[in-house]
Amino acid sequence: MSFVLFVGKKKKMLHIFILFLPTLVSAKCTCESQITDQMKHGALEFKLIGIGSILFASALGIFTPLLLKNLRALQAESGLHFLIKAFAAGVILATGFIHILPDAFESFTSPCLGENPWGGFPFTGFVAMMAAIATLMLEALATGYHRRAELQKPQPLDGDEENNVVNAGPHVHGPAIVLERSNSSSLIRNRIISQVLELGIVVHSIVIGVSMGATQSPKIIKSLIAALSFHQFFEGIGLGGCISEANFKARTITTMVLFFSGTAPVGIAIGIVISKSYNAYSPTALIVQGVLNSASAGILIYMALVDLLAADFMNPKLQSNFRLQIGANVSLLLGACCMSLMAKWGGS
Repeated sequence: MSFVLFVGKKKKMLHIFILFLPTLVSAKCTCESQITDQMKHGALEFKLIGIGSILFASALGIFTPLLLKNLRALQAESGLHFLIKAFAAGVILATGFIHILPDAFESFTSPCLGENPWGGFPFTGFVAMMAAIATLMLEALATGYHRRAELQKPQPLDGDEENNVVNAGPHVHGPAIVLERSNSSSLIRNRIISQVLELGIVVHSIVIGVSMGATQSPKIIKSLIAALSFHQFFEGIGLGGCISEANFKARTITTMVLFFSGTAPVGIAIGIVISKSYNAYSPTALIVQGVLNSASAGILIYMALVDLLAADFMNPKLQSNFRLQIGANVSLLLGACCMSLMAKWGGS
């Protein structure tokens, strides 16, 4: 009798296990959104608040260096100028390493993607590497093109010597022309850096904007509003500092400011429109996000290390002042840590 009861209990437990087996299996790979209609309530209101908050924070961040660049303490080669640039470089470096690269890894290693080929090759590192190499090539080619164009321009003649050009031959002030060419090359380089840097930031901004706009959980959106607002503010400071050194015309500056400030809000609006059909766990969405985030991370990491930090930290004025060197290193770490805390807060 006891044996029969024991067998009956085992059969009952087996039936229960079989009943819950699909739930256990599906928990391993959540490829479908599990947001309920109740959780969607109020999400749109928070998204609209987020658009306004992120737009304001982005504009404030990028305008701050542009409005303060005429202050004597912030002039090029000043100590405070080096400290602010080091802080901005730390922000950009942390954006690439802490915010964007982990998101790219998460996309490419998602169980919702097939094992072949995505699981058998480190696509995140490969795309980031190729983006960094492409950035190097683009900068080198663009700088070389402008430099050759400068060399082919006719050299200006001194006014008095132009009248005697037949008798005495053309004469120019060599050191002055060399200095002018050097300043021109530096200006061209700063313009290329600021434009490529904005490209890397904008790519990431559109991705996080679409992700936030497509999210249907008010709780997640509320945490993202604060985190992404600070995120865009710090990125704006870094980008604005580079733009201020490039001496663009007012029209170009306005275009770049509007482009940066509006990209994340536009991304949110796109996410709102496609939220009913958008599935963040679909293979297509994961691959697109992974590629864009990896490329953006590669661009920003290269720009921060090579174009911003290496150029300033090897500057003779910085290296000849030990206190300024220490201050620049502390400022770099402070910028990187501040941006890293944004990831802890919940934004990416």
